[in-house]
Amino acid sequence: MTVTNSADSTTIAPSLPPPELQVVHMTKQFGSLVALDSVSMTLKPGSFHALLGENGAGKSTLVKCVMGFYAPTAGEVKVDGQTVAIASPRDAHKYGIGMVYQHFTSVPAMTVAENLVLSRFDSPNLINWKQEMDGLRAFMATAPFQVPLDVPIAQLAAGQKQKLEILKQIYLHSHILILDEPTSVLTPQEADEVLGLLRDQVSEGKLSVLMISHKFREVLAFADEITVLRKGKFAGSGAVRDLTVSDMAEMMMGDRRDPQAVEKVAHLQAKPVLEVRSLHANKDNGLEAVKGATFTVHSGEVVGIAGISGNGQRELVEVLAGQREATQGQVLVNGQPYGATRAEMRQHHVFALPEEPLRNACVPHMSVAENMALRTFDRSPQAKGVLLILKAIRQMAQGLITQFSVKTPSPETPVGNLSGGNVQRTVLARELSSDEINLLIAANPCFGLDFAAVEFIHGQIISARNRGVAVLLVSEDLDELLKLSDRILVISSGQFAYESSIDQADFGAIGHAMAGH
Repeated sequence: MTVTNSADSTTIAPSLPPPELQVVHMTKQFGSLVALDSVSMTLKPGSFHALLGENGAGKSTLVKCVMGFYAPTAGEVKVDGQTVAIASPRDAHKYGIGMVYQHFTSVPAMTVAENLVLSRFDSPNLINWKQEMDGLRAFMATAPFQVPLDVPIAQLAAGQKQKLEILKQIYLHSHILILDEPTSVLTPQEADEVLGLLRDQVSEGKLSVLMISHKFREVLAFADEITVLRKGKFAGSGAVRDLTVSDMAEMMMGDRRDPQAVEKVAHLQAKPVLEVRSLHANKDNGLEAVKGATFTVHSGEVVGIAGISGNGQRELVEVLAGQREATQGQVLVNGQPYGATRAEMRQHHVFALPEEPLRNACVPHMSVAENMALRTFDRSPQAKGVLLILKAIRQMAQGLITQFSVKTPSPETPVGNLSGGNVQRTVLARELSSDEINLLIAANPCFGLDFAAVEFIHGQIISARNRGVAVLLVSEDLDELLKLSDRILVISSGQFAYESSIDQADFGAIGHAMAGH
């Protein structure tokens, strides 16, 4: 491969076509967790390749190994058939590989021009701005996107910011672009514009694109080929023109399996506990995420919500947990309006197992005992007036640690020091230890946990259901939903696209609904 050398950097010459990129038997372990298991993939020169898979499938781990963020446990990266050593993004840049991240990396207070110059690996200590601006104007004249050079990043719309992230890589002469969910912050119109212009660059042989995506519509419209990962392993690949949405959905979810049997108690006099009516909510960027959700969860019932990540389920759960304001609609618990305040959660006995518990349900630097007491610290016997009774808090925690098999050196250990499974057991102990629990909201409660932790959490959820608790289970693991749910709904683009009792569930229809068809 021909390269041009400057005093400070080595970059692919911009006139060369994109090279072939191969990942060969790539494996990455984090302790005992195998995040990527002998995965191979080829990105052909001048092609648009989509990398598909549900959350936790290994997509981000794979591209981070390619970019040098992670050192693979086994396997190699080849560029034009030659094995290359990539230990950092700077090394990846030498081979013309650049990545556009899911979150913007530009400095908000600086202008577009300043951010472009800052992005260079050979950015000089003293900048000749007349010379730089002449070069940037010449670059922008031939660029696929136009973004004003003199405007601060903070004043750009989300679509312009994403265009700038891609422009940075073209400015750096990257011939292989890795895009991590590039349209997650864009409207459908902005997404089509950005991907369409990139598609033109690919068709002209100027770029190769590897795009991580959950959106089948974009894959069908812009990609040439796909590779699908499932639970860290290669699950399939092929040309988009030869595949249907059902084919892709089946690769992502796996072959149909009968739900694993669990012991469920029949409840003949079930009553509505959670009622959601025409609920609307926005994403952080103001775009609508939940579009008129309506459903009911009864006592002694597990209602499962399936969906590919990014279709509004996170925002829905955050509304129900009091972490996000609804823009329209109504939530009722036990027939009364419910705003998820601490007082209302206590009144109606609502408990939650959120996704990412260290971020959403725990205070990492506080002890296991203190985290277990977050619901009850202001009530007797753990409090007398405004005074906390530390002995009572510790005794309560000691009992829960034993009951829920939390592996911790002591109740005083900071919860952030525990493994993921034991953090989740800590939250479980706090949320499920009450005899008065009425409604449980669980969001991806087993994500990233080992088999033993998963079985324990599943057992606790079914035990709560059998006691008459209403359970809303939001999960991206279809096997989990088929195993635990009494009824299943599918959310796609913020709307419910499918509903069925679990014994009547149609696997093909679920796949189509998840894919937005």
